[in-house]
Amino acid sequence: MHIACKKCGTTTSIESNFEARYFGCPYCRSLFEIKEELSLFKEFEHKPLNPILDIGIKGIINGKEYEIVSMFVKKFHAIHYWREYTLKSKDDHYLYLSESEGHWILLEEIPDKFNVSRKYKRLTYNEVSYDLYENTHCRVETAYGFFDEEIPQTEIQIIEYIKPPYIVSIEKLEKEQKAYFGRHFSKREIKKTFGNPELPGKFGVGSVQPFLFNFYNVAIIFCCTAILILLTQLFMNNSRGETAVFSKTFSFTEYNNKDFVSESFILEGASAPLTVLIHSEVDNSWANAQVTLVNENTNEEESASQDIEYYHGYTDGENWSEGDRSEEFNICGVGQGKYHLVITPQKQPDDTLNDRITVKAVWKSPSMWNFFISILVMGIALGIIYFANKSFETTRWSSSDFSPFN
Repeated sequence: MHIACKKCGTTTSIESNFEARYFGCPYCRSLFEIKEELSLFKEFEHKPLNPILDIGIKGIINGKEYEIVSMFVKKFHAIHYWREYTLKSKDDHYLYLSESEGHWILLEEIPDKFNVSRKYKRLTYNEVSYDLYENTHCRVETAYGFFDEEIPQTEIQIIEYIKPPYIVSIEKLEKEQKAYFGRHFSKREIKKTFGNPELPGKFGVGSVQPFLFNFYNVAIIFCCTAILILLTQLFMNNSRGETAVFSKTFSFTEYNNKDFVSESFILEGASAPLTVLIHSEVDNSWANAQVTLVNENTNEEESASQDIEYYHGYTDGENWSEGDRSEEFNICGVGQGKYHLVITPQKQPDDTLNDRITVKAVWKSPSMWNFFISILVMGIALGIIYFANKSFETTRWSSSDFSPFN
């Protein structure tokens, strides 16, 4: 179908064949009635929005090819405009693509009839409840392309119920009602469908634009993950207890500043700290033990050094003491494998009274620390998502007269 505008001479073409009654020129904003020849019906005074998607371009949606045959520009609330495209397939199936402030919605007419008014704040469609978002009137400001019905000359009542990313939109013109079911249509889908056209930037939050995350789904996933971590911890550590892997008392006469290599020992199970306990009868002196844990499978080494100091006396009529004859420290995250210890005892050179130091090593039971850390991280993440989602929804509903956040 090809029509040359009688006013500006510009030809507009589409491949779809249907009985068009009106033609709107996309270039000079003239609306013609199609009879035996074009008859000027109306000249639109305003040019609020130019088409983003040209009349006649094609795209694949849900595996079917559609062609844009017409576009309305509608105005509501005196200053707000949106574009509404009509898409037609070769088998005469129609879809409608709505764009407002960079947000897109793909709609399809449904046969359902709804009893709607401002007093009904909810609507049920296909057993899903939708919240009232808009109940207003709009007018057609410009019409481009080919139309098989009359162009509305009076106000159209628009009632919209949303459950993002879905919408039920109802148009009432005098006594006639049409209902549409739609969903959010992303810019990525628009570009993929129509060959990467240049699109306007987004402003604000769209009426059915989905949040990046579904809060309730994320909460369920986190809860299931926490349960799995807990069950895994309990299963892997059910038979685990503290395991004493080494105990020896060293004589400083024999081992002072000399390395002692222990026998090998095997650890089996989940990772846990290796706690090293050191005791020596120091008296106004110090002793030290350097302990190295050697993984015989990987030759990796972890070393730690611990001082033992105990001093006491009598000063200004009072007894005092500081330090302790026993100390302990942990080598964290020791996993299963084959190990041995290298121990080097030392003592204060002028200490002639103390001749012994005892070193014990115990592989502790795995703690639930990792589980609680995971719970804390997931809880913080869930809290951030919750407040971000609430801010997102507050912004969405800020332009509605029916906001639940007022």
